[in-house]
Amino acid sequence: MAQPPARVAAGFTRELFLALAPPFPTFHLLRYDGSKTGDTVAIELQVGPKRWRWTSLITADGVLPDGTHYFVDEGQTLPAPLRQWRHRHLIEPAPGGGSLIVEDITYSTGRRWLDWLIRPAMWAQFRLRGPVYRRKFA
Repeated sequence: MAQPPARVAAGFTRELFLALAPPFPTFHLLRYDGSKTGDTVAIELQVGPKRWRWTSLITADGVLPDGTHYFVDEGQTLPAPLRQWRHRHLIEPAPGGGSLIVEDITYSTGRRWLDWLIRPAMWAQFRLRGPVYRRKFA
């Protein structure tokens, strides 16, 4: 990203969150407080008539000594088969200026084989975010 970490971090808004929504399943934003400690984000995922609620709490945010801005969301209510979710967003200073966005995700279904089975879908969902970030923060 061409913009510095502080500007990129400030750009994590409701509008960006909606732009980052995956194409599948259908996504409904129920609540978006922001990306500061104590904020809540709630979504509903829908496939046909089936709906799942996902609520995350922002459990930490700040700036590291190297200038990296970050915030962490942790799942409170998760859709099956997920049992745990922790997503650390890092906006690091890039060499030569600008920023690098790193999405550090830890999740568990409670079954290692299932974690590995859904890994490609998780990877694909977050891989789709790159072009959105580039357009937003060019």
